[in-house]
Amino acid sequence: MMTMRPLGASGIEASVIGVGTWVLGGGPTWGEDPDDRESVYTLQAALDEGINLIDTAPAYGWGRSERVVGEALKGRRDRAVVATKCGLWTDDERGSFFVELAGRRMYRSLRPDTIQIEVERSLRNLGIECIDLYQTHWPACPPEATPVADTMACLLKLQSQGKIRAIGVSNVTLSELEENCARGPVASDQFRYSMLFRDPERDILPYCREHRIATLTYMSLEQGLLTGKVGMDRVFGREDFRSNEVWNAWYLPANRRRVLDLLAGWGDLTAKYGCSLAQLVLAWTAVQPGVTHVLCGMRNRQQLKENAGAGRLQLEAADVARIRQDVVALGEPVGH
Repeated sequence: MMTMRPLGASGIEASVIGVGTWVLGGGPTWGEDPDDRESVYTLQAALDEGINLIDTAPAYGWGRSERVVGEALKGRRDRAVVATKCGLWTDDERGSFFVELAGRRMYRSLRPDTIQIEVERSLRNLGIECIDLYQTHWPACPPEATPVADTMACLLKLQSQGKIRAIGVSNVTLSELEENCARGPVASDQFRYSMLFRDPERDILPYCREHRIATLTYMSLEQGLLTGKVGMDRVFGREDFRSNEVWNAWYLPANRRRVLDLLAGWGDLTAKYGCSLAQLVLAWTAVQPGVTHVLCGMRNRQQLKENAGAGRLQLEAADVARIRQDVVALGEPVGH
């Protein structure tokens, strides 16, 4: 049976393995464009496998991902915990410039007026009346750094109106997390974390554990690298996110070889548990102190079934410790 864990103090129970839908938004960032029909079937299969946590955002394909999720939820809304976000704005120049992606200039805006527009748009895209978990995608920053108090007041108003159930944050520093928590109830924090990127262990994970804040980790399979299926012969296009050496230094050939060798050394563990490398990695991630939920991108039903299996896998403490020892010994990526 799929392991379920609380989303902080929100009263919402969500599956330890969740579906991350960034890839379902398509675009040059991910190479091959997804098939929307297959994406819908995959999300529906996730619900059948016991995965009820589905995380999306307006920025994923400029609403495409949310619309796909909405299509998948028709007749199944009561089975899903729907998480989406606000704060990456493309309509005009409100906010602070963040990045240009696929020809659009994106601004970080947590202004109440843009949030009001975004929440209504997301509700329409998703075809639902209430969002279970509404997260700020990135914190506001200069030159237009909307005060956290203003943003949180807006979110609390949406909560009182019944448009959202719980409030979450994403990609914040510890001080930013503390400031949000001081202004209202924060149910969750979403951030990058994997066995190859363990920075949150220094501060964010201990804080969340102490304060009963749920954690939603992303990139925990490092865009597929930790499945062992990305061989040395795999080449990514210039716009593909995996060719970004800042975010994905482990994909550089010298580093990729080291990761593949590491994974090859766990053959006895995958045999012992009757699992794949992806399942082993996800199960390890899910039992790290402070981790409550692990988001995984899933392009098709085969990947979905494999990832779902990790939510039912129980690793022995000695094996968890051995894996950590191995990844610590691996060290940092060369050239990072």
